[in-house]
Amino acid sequence: MKAVAIQSGVPLIAPSPPWPVHFQVGARTILTVRRRLSRVPLGLDAVLADAAPVLPPLLPGEHGYLVTSLPVQHVAALTSAGAGLLVCERQRYTRFHTDLSIGFDAWFAALSGNTRSGLKRKEKKLASAGRVRIERYRSPAEVAAFHPLARQVAARTYQERLLDAALPADDGYQAEMLALAAAGRARGWILSIDDRPVAYLWCPVSDGIVRYEHVGHDPAWNDWSPGSVLHLTAMRDLFAEGTLAQFDFTEGEGQHKRQLATGGVACADLLLLRPGLSNRALIGALSAFDGGVAFAKRALGSDWARRLRR
Repeated sequence: MKAVAIQSGVPLIAPSPPWPVHFQVGARTILTVRRRLSRVPLGLDAVLADAAPVLPPLLPGEHGYLVTSLPVQHVAALTSAGAGLLVCERQRYTRFHTDLSIGFDAWFAALSGNTRSGLKRKEKKLASAGRVRIERYRSPAEVAAFHPLARQVAARTYQERLLDAALPADDGYQAEMLALAAAGRARGWILSIDDRPVAYLWCPVSDGIVRYEHVGHDPAWNDWSPGSVLHLTAMRDLFAEGTLAQFDFTEGEGQHKRQLATGGVACADLLLLRPGLSNRALIGALSAFDGGVAFAKRALGSDWARRLRR
């Protein structure tokens, strides 16, 4: 959303703040360049509706657009709609989701045999680690208690260290969480072992769609899979509500998303920039970098990518 300023009694729409454009290998950022971008993030409802987005007019000072989760069948149409703009497709992935209307038993039965047995085995193993407790948080008072406990975990996660994607600590985000809770749109879970928080999951809800917003677990407990056990419990709770439509795994892929989803849509993220020397150089550099990373992964395998991310 663009900021609105007032000058001489006339409201003015300010251009978007600079947005980081990353040269990235997995979780490791090699270089960051900033551009003022009009962001067009498509929610799961728009992705499933299969309607091509309409690009808003660019404001003076904005360099272009960042469109995320665009169904791949609309890439050509959107590129044509932005005629004259420089285009770089940053990534392709499946936007996974789970149909929460089918009931827990039907969902669990539809998982692969390996996934079902693996989840049961992880629950049993974690139970042997100590006194396991999973708490649910929905009301404003509960969410106020949830945040500091979740932050204890988030501060130790790779999402915090490498991705800047852990549950935020700032007061503004906490206020947003409380507002969601007051509207009945907050869902949070924390898994503790012997009263120590080791995993958390935070999911806002909008129009029946539960968004996989922030998640993490203490890396010291990696071998015990607390995140998987917590997520399974969260899915039980969400199915039990009986009024929710979808669980949105959001952008990007992962084995756990693929295993737990009931469907997915092939999507792409597009960067579209105004023509100009610096933007042409950036698009060329991004295309070469992303192509080189993709080639290296194909040629050298995933072990190379994991070593570089470290």
